[in-house]
Amino acid sequence: MSLWLAAIGVSRGVAIGAVHRVHGTDLDIPEYHVESNAVDAEVARFETALDDARGQLAAIREQIPANAPAEIGAFIETHLLMMQDSTLTDTVAALIREHRYNAEWALKRQAEHLTAMFDQMDDSYLRTRRDDVVHVTARIQRILLKQERSIETHAEDDAPPPVIVADELTPADIILLHQQGVAAFVTEHGGPLSHSAILARSLRIPAIVGMHNARRMLLDDETVIVDGEAGHVLAGPDEAALEFYRHRQKRDERYRRMLGMLKDETAVSTDGVRVRMLANVELPDDSKDAADVGAEGIGLYRTEFLYMNREETPGEEEQLAAYRRVLRSVDGPVTIRTLDLGADKTIGRATTKTSSNPALGLRAIRLCLKETDLFRTQLRALLRASAEGDLQIMLPMVSNIQELRQTRHLIGEVMEELKRDGLDFDAQLPVGAMIEVPAAALSAPLLARYCDFFSIGTNDLIQYTLAMDRIDDEINYLYDPLHPAVLQLIRMTIEAGDAAGIPVSMCGEMASDKRYTALLLGLGLTEFSMHPASVLEVKRAIMSADVGALKARTGEILALTDAHAYRDALDTLSQQLAG
Repeated sequence: MSLWLAAIGVSRGVAIGAVHRVHGTDLDIPEYHVESNAVDAEVARFETALDDARGQLAAIREQIPANAPAEIGAFIETHLLMMQDSTLTDTVAALIREHRYNAEWALKRQAEHLTAMFDQMDDSYLRTRRDDVVHVTARIQRILLKQERSIETHAEDDAPPPVIVADELTPADIILLHQQGVAAFVTEHGGPLSHSAILARSLRIPAIVGMHNARRMLLDDETVIVDGEAGHVLAGPDEAALEFYRHRQKRDERYRRMLGMLKDETAVSTDGVRVRMLANVELPDDSKDAADVGAEGIGLYRTEFLYMNREETPGEEEQLAAYRRVLRSVDGPVTIRTLDLGADKTIGRATTKTSSNPALGLRAIRLCLKETDLFRTQLRALLRASAEGDLQIMLPMVSNIQELRQTRHLIGEVMEELKRDGLDFDAQLPVGAMIEVPAAALSAPLLARYCDFFSIGTNDLIQYTLAMDRIDDEINYLYDPLHPAVLQLIRMTIEAGDAAGIPVSMCGEMASDKRYTALLLGLGLTEFSMHPASVLEVKRAIMSADVGALKARTGEILALTDAHAYRDALDTLSQQLAG
């Protein structure tokens, strides 16, 4: 008999495979005392497991997909740093020596102590760091217990690929398992905005989260169908179900091939509205992915990769080489975002005091205007690169006019330096702001006086507007792109840009989701920037849209005062082009 389970689909696609249940953090830890003459060997066993865990994470860090969000690398780096912290390493060794605990028991005791400390902290952000302790110690425990997630390979060509079923998976787990050829992921915990969910989408692996008791209801090696879009798992499917979903897989493959035919088409709606399709990229070499889908330029080029995982900050020449490389590889404008790191990350020697809430602390443009030597170096490299292509500078997390004035003044000073040095640059280099703070959206008409363009960063705009951490699984239900306040801020920004005669684009995940394409067109958005994998799908939706009709309908919807009618109307509009 078949079993049908439902949860939250976070990464689209259909997979058919065999269940492979794994442990994440809920491990059975043995507790016993070792003999006195075995203490040194037990300490050595712990230290070997620790070294293996570090090596595993270091290797995984090198395999992070180029299109993965920058946060994934920071997540793994944080875990590596924890494994080097004496509070964890030395204390566990001391517990083994003083109390003759076995290594697993000693590690469990120290993990419980550390998580209890985080639980008692008043700051909600710091309390969530307890999860890092849990993930780090669980990784070491699995090595000690010889329960690492190795997936058996089958010689038979027709052997079903593994579908991983776990309590939870970290981004590092997903990268490791992806390398072993898994077909899909199903976890008992997690949300659609977790790092793991975002990574699964980047890797195009069907994934479902929040399926409570999945490991109890699904059996090892039984055949399952995973529908990552609907959030459904069908266990023990009959031949009819298997045939239906095999047909779905073939249909999806035909759909992807059909989308490929749109690469060289211009994104023009049925009523003649021209929409510019741009791509978000992480590394200079990622621009090839943008070109492969016919993106008309780069709407967001992140520069954090140059600064992370190193002792010294990158020099002017190193940055210049990276910026030149992406400019030369793209036929169209390249919008480069200045450094967007925060006080929770080490930036070479430009390390700042740790903030109790890095998301609201000294980060992005705030950090750059404080560490002006760091900022000047980047501005010099950007300005020099502008002599060789269509480059734009974008400033992250702008919240007031003063930040724009200071930056404009600093850019002017750097231009004078370059003139004295006899170095070329574009004196008319466009400078714009990311609108990702509610204050920026509300004051967009004023900010527009100092900007050549706007780019709406919906990921942060939504979480700041709704006062919720978008990666906190406990409250991810509050993350709502269709909230009236969010839509009003987006509309205000677009209208302010139109009134000032400056372009407005959107580079957040909302732009890459075809469910919102109709709504965004109705709000007046004519520049979309997204992960290259989404460009063709969104382009197809745009080419089938009547923008004039969408604008009229969107205006009517936003005027509704009944909450249920508002939500139903938006859902209908969102589905209009998403089929």
